[in-house]
Amino acid sequence: MRCPYCTGESAVIDTRELDNGETIRRRRRCKHCDRRFTTYERVESVNVMVVKKNGDREPYDREKLLRGLRVAAYKRPISADVIETLVTEVEAALIAYDALEVPSSVIGEQMMERLRSLDEVAYIRFASVYRSFSDLGKLREAVEELMEKE
Repeated sequence: MRCPYCTGESAVIDTRELDNGETIRRRRRCKHCDRRFTTYERVESVNVMVVKKNGDREPYDREKLLRGLRVAAYKRPISADVIETLVTEVEAALIAYDALEVPSSVIGEQMMERLRSLDEVAYIRFASVYRSFSDLGKLREAVEELMEKE
């Protein structure tokens, strides 16, 4: 692998499995500039089109889902590893869905289901964007629904 700083060759220093063996994390050191960096390897298995609410189609993007989850989990006690695991679990559900096109609602509901049991504030934040709450009443309904499930 080429160094992102000087494009020289790198050597693997340390290798660890993450997400129950779904991901491999490698620490690398550049042989030329001696800087260190991290790479991640995972099977690129989610190759589906996401059908959005308005009918548009776009390729599934793991980073987009991660960004949305990071925003929802901002200043909450949810580690980066847990966020990665949640996205990996949702991707596993997408693979099990076994279709070339997946409605965005399936992805959103899968994520909300996991967030609801993990962190209620992150759940409400994610739901407010995903469900596009247009007023305070709809937000109140979501909070009341969450409180009823306790």
